Amino acid sequence: MSAMTVRAARWSAGHPWRAVGLWLAFVAASLGAGLAIGPRDADGADYRVGEAGRAEAMAAEGGLQRAPEELVLITGAAAGQDAAAGDVAARMAALPEVAGVAPAVRCADGRALLVRVTMRGPELEGRRHVGPLLAQTAAVQAVYPQLRIEETGAPSIGLGVNAQRGADLARSERIALPVTFVVLWLVFGSALLAAVPLVLALSAIAASAGLAMMASHVFPDAGVGTNVIILMGLAVGVDYSLFYVKREREERARAGGPLDARALVELAAATSGRAVAGSGLAVAVCGATLYLASDVIFASLATATILVTLVAVAGSLSVLPALLVLLGRRRVRPARQRRRPGRVPIGLRRPVVTLVAAAVALLALAAPIAGLRLTEISLETYSRSVPAMQVRDRLLAEFPEFRVAHQVVVRAEPAQAGRVRAGLDEVARRAQADPLFAGAPRISTSADGRVSVLTLSVPYRNDSPQGLASLEHLRAGYLPVALGGIPGAEWAVSGDVARYTDYPAHQRDRIPVVLGALLLATFLMTVLVFRSVVLGLLGAVLSVVSTAAAIGVLVLAFQGAGIGSRVPLFLAVILVGLSMDYQFFVVSRVREAAGRGLPAAAAVAEGMAASASVVTSAAVVMVTVFVSFVFVDLLELRQMGVVLAAGVLIDAFVVRTLVLPAVLRLLGDRVWWPARPGRVG
Repeated sequence: MSAMTVRAARWSAGHPWRAVGLWLAFVAASLGAGLAIGPRDADGADYRVGEAGRAEAMAAEGGLQRAPEELVLITGAAAGQDAAAGDVAARMAALPEVAGVAPAVRCADGRALLVRVTMRGPELEGRRHVGPLLAQTAAVQAVYPQLRIEETGAPSIGLGVNAQRGADLARSERIALPVTFVVLWLVFGSALLAAVPLVLALSAIAASAGLAMMASHVFPDAGVGTNVIILMGLAVGVDYSLFYVKREREERARAGGPLDARALVELAAATSGRAVAGSGLAVAVCGATLYLASDVIFASLATATILVTLVAVAGSLSVLPALLVLLGRRRVRPARQRRRPGRVPIGLRRPVVTLVAAAVALLALAAPIAGLRLTEISLETYSRSVPAMQVRDRLLAEFPEFRVAHQVVVRAEPAQAGRVRAGLDEVARRAQADPLFAGAPRISTSADGRVSVLTLSVPYRNDSPQGLASLEHLRAGYLPVALGGIPGAEWAVSGDVARYTDYPAHQRDRIPVVLGALLLATFLMTVLVFRSVVLGLLGAVLSVVSTAAAIGVLVLAFQGAGIGSRVPLFLAVILVGLSMDYQFFVVSRVREAAGRGLPAAAAVAEGMAASASVVTSAAVVMVTVFVSFVFVDLLELRQMGVVLAAGVLIDAFVVRTLVLPAVLRLLGDRVWWPARPGRVG
């Protein structure tokens, strides 16, 4: 790996303008090709898991899959409501996006009317085509100013959430970019040098965005890839450049004057460049373990993480040496290296005391994990700053039966269609007598008579005890009794409550597989880079400890607001990958010192002193990026920002600064086993 990084840096430094041109061409080609091809968004089939997924697949076989639906709420003076509802229905029925409009229904107290509009096409594509419907609702509102006429539904809410996500990302960038630039300026003492890591990170983000669009035709985009590319791109893109540039500045300052360009880049590439390559590969491999979750969202997160990390590494190793050579010709003055002799870190002076104290603190932070309760992100959890969510709340106050619905799907031979219909009628009668259900049941049957769907409304939240109990009544009670005697009949329940129940259960089943692969990947990558089994085991243990502490912070901060089923696992994978950044860089410096023949204690002390400033700077940069996501409205992004920032702080200032040196001090030369102390460089 070292030889590869040196060769790349040597060529880049020897042909700086060509290297810059090729990098810009790569970024432009990646982004251009991605825009030309366009992304492939995940469809409903990509999200199917558990019994809910089986029900949706059977419904799709019969052409009875759930369609996108919009609801128009009319409130105000009763005299004009019927006319307004008729106007809404006529306008909606004339739209090519609309499959049908149901007769208007009035709420129990007569104060409001509701018009239900069914759209054409798959359920998840409704938000792309809901614009004309919203325009017609606004037009009717203009005709009847004395009324309040407003629209909501999964498509309009999805459109609003996407707009909010875009605004959140823009807000995060406005915070992160200038603050990161100021931090880098303070680190390097040069505005020009501070701009280099930031420009490289932004170019890596642009290239990765284009590559992700192309990759989405293999791994469909679940709508989260852009968030991760920006979040991780700024963090690792700046960090990898920071590691490299700091080493180059260090070597230049140590020489007391200008160095030969080739010698300079070879020094940086053989040391920090090797650590960057190893760290980036480790983050990518850790990210790849998310594919084992068998979930389209995790696959989308994995693809985004892998692409942006590898592109950031490629930029740091290929074009960054060229930029340093070009900046060197401009005689950029390096910041003075202030290596003040100070006290020996407590982790080296009192390793046992340090380990015990740090272990107690980290275990205390990790303890709340025992109370972790996962939920499924749904309409109930979206921010109320989305206007369509506010309309939904007002609608449900008048029409609680439209909150959630079950879809009971039955597949049987056409000859059994009569018995299936009778069984579903029996289920519907039982549901109408059950206080957990509401509204009128609806039964649909496919043209060939093989598939039937019973829709039942529930006036409770999908995460409420009543909603969960209604699902249990269907799955364990009503359906086996009513349909169990029909030869060859298959049935399953989908819908809002079933999805809420089945998705977290699916994730719980996959978590051991992903975490096991993650720990194995951490161990193998460390052994590959440092050729030490002891370091591999140590790296895995420390990564688990720091990640557990950060997830504990997640539970402490957000358990009351609900933690999405995918959030902890994604954060665990990313935090383990990022923790290897600091481990690789710190241990690389210790290894350099040990390779020069220094005794174990002295090597650890020198390695810690040499890496302290860059680890601190890198941590500040990462925390700056992650904290910028604390101010967004979307709960999942806010959770990611808080926990990633906490994880980096814990890892950089507790695990790598206190625990790691204490363990290295206690292990001595045994840490390099099976390599001999004199052959670790």
